[in-house]
Amino acid sequence: MCGSELQALPEGVRRVATALRDLGAAGAPVMLDAAARTAQQAADALGVALGQIAKSIIFRRLPDDVAVLVITSGDRRVDETKVAAHVCGPGQHLGRADAAFVKAATGFSIGGVAPLAHATPPVTLIDAELWRFDVIWAAAGHPHAVFKLTPNDLRRWTGAPVLDVTVRPGHHHG
Repeated sequence: MCGSELQALPEGVRRVATALRDLGAAGAPVMLDAAARTAQQAADALGVALGQIAKSIIFRRLPDDVAVLVITSGDRRVDETKVAAHVCGPGQHLGRADAAFVKAATGFSIGGVAPLAHATPPVTLIDAELWRFDVIWAAAGHPHAVFKLTPNDLRRWTGAPVLDVTVRPGHHHG
């Protein structure tokens, strides 16, 4: 990718492209014709399984207001209780991250939150379910941008622990 092509990309995508290049990644962000704000839209646009979409879910750790990034398979739901057990101290809780918090903490808008190149490094957890796939796709800083990687790339690039942080299929909480 030459410099002039990078200039045409949205700022968040440029940050992700630069981070990927600096990490020595083989791939670069791909701009999709249609928005991929949801994992299902991204999977449909790419012609891949829903589970191959690495969703970046942001929580707000109370009371220190730290962003907690959970990267999970598109076909799984994050179990907030499991996440809290890993990232919160006694008596601490996770809160919902609204659009303003997500944008301020990550530098990305909801629907385009990448697993890397955040404005402020979040506390990051990776869901073990992603290892069901050889190749996964993640948002690249914009609702129309994605990039291809492997679960091991994700672990190497983020340094985050791989944990069970999802609701078991068939089990429902409150």
